[in-house]
Amino acid sequence: MFATSARTADGTDLRASTSDLRSQVVARERDVARDDRRLAQLQEEVTRLGRQVDDPAAQRLQAEAGALAGAAGLDPVDGPGLVITLDDAPRAADTAAAAGATGVSADVFIVHQQDLQAVVNALWAGGATAVGLQDQRIISTSAVRCVGNVLRLQGRLYAPPYTVRAVGDPEALRAAVDASPAVRAYLSDAARVGLGWQLSQEDVSVPGWDGSLQLAHATVPR
Repeated sequence: MFATSARTADGTDLRASTSDLRSQVVARERDVARDDRRLAQLQEEVTRLGRQVDDPAAQRLQAEAGALAGAAGLDPVDGPGLVITLDDAPRAADTAAAAGATGVSADVFIVHQQDLQAVVNALWAGGATAVGLQDQRIISTSAVRCVGNVLRLQGRLYAPPYTVRAVGDPEALRAAVDASPAVRAYLSDAARVGLGWQLSQEDVSVPGWDGSLQLAHATVPR
């Protein structure tokens, strides 16, 4: 699924520097939390009104939509699985100095979008039934982008560390992660410069997707 976002990024690292963007993230997270609360209220109102519809055709469509909700990633999923956390290296706050001291490129000290994509793709390859990144469900239209040391995921901004949760057979998921060349490359850099990596087998809860499923397409002005 994340192959799409990799192509969108043209295979480039979208992190420029590790200048302090976290205050902007905190402010944006407050705005998003407020909007999320309002969205939840509106969704509850829509659901309530939908139950009052007596039209058999409308009720049939509602039943069909409900049956497809799981496949679309709209329903929360709980079960055994893996939790993986990636983080910038401790010296990433001063990548120029760290690079000069170690002779390693400054980019190596930072978690990049392709690192997150590698983990998520490996989990899908291992048979995950649901995958979440931070507090969001990953669906077919999800795209990961990084700006500076900040992750942008579906309109929300996050600072590291980044946590990926997957529901599925833990052994199969772990085997797929271990077999991924891209993940092995990240782990090699982690051993060199101290990038964060934690993998644990747990009972996992992945939320359902609560955003829009509508795709917006560009149009040519007439």
